[in-house]
Amino acid sequence: MDDPAPVAIVTGGAKRVGRVVCGRLAERGYRVAVHANTSLDAAEELASQLRKNETDAIALSADLTDEAAARAMLDSAAHKFGRLDLLVNSAAIWRPKPLREVRASDLREYFDVNAVATFVCAQHAGLIMADQPDGGSIVNFGDAAAERPQAGYAAYHPSKGAIPTMTRSLAVELAAINPRVRVNAVLPGPVLVSDDEPEERQQEVTRGVLLATTGHADHLASAVLMLASNQFITGVCVPVEGGRRLGGGW
Repeated sequence: MDDPAPVAIVTGGAKRVGRVVCGRLAERGYRVAVHANTSLDAAEELASQLRKNETDAIALSADLTDEAAARAMLDSAAHKFGRLDLLVNSAAIWRPKPLREVRASDLREYFDVNAVATFVCAQHAGLIMADQPDGGSIVNFGDAAAERPQAGYAAYHPSKGAIPTMTRSLAVELAAINPRVRVNAVLPGPVLVSDDEPEERQQEVTRGVLLATTGHADHLASAVLMLASNQFITGVCVPVEGGRRLGGGW
């Protein structure tokens, strides 16, 4: 009997980059759990589309700032498919706000969604994977701009700046339990999700990039697939930003 197809869950998988990641994982032969919080209709639509293309897919909803709900959602996916091979933590919030208007409550909200929820999901999924003989892989989403922050996102950048340290720490912790569990991160720069985005957005995406290629969500999905498949990489944070950190074009 052939081994069953691997299982991936993508938080924030209903829209934008997460949606592209789900599609690429399906193409690679994964069974896919699409997570959403408020966008459950979009998650259901994507799961239905994937099933039409012969991918075993489900949609799951949870507020990831609710620790019990986040853990239950991961347990539900693992129970449905019988295992969990890959967690992609792509759920996040971001919106501009002038520094003068930023309050401690803003910082707490960003950390709850972008950092604490990422930790809770990675911890719980990692322990599920640790109980599997062949382990599993976790890919967190940080932000390359956390090293060169932009004005207007004073509460957002610290929450994403926590991801590299969290990734390295969890890589060590989980490998100590099962050395077949790996934890890595993708650090995206601005990318296009579709080719018909406004001209202003397209200019933002290409500003400061050293390469001839325009950044697209598919480049991020390719990085996820690489980190998920390479059995000799853990604790690594991969910038996917076209060399912006070298060109200074943030």
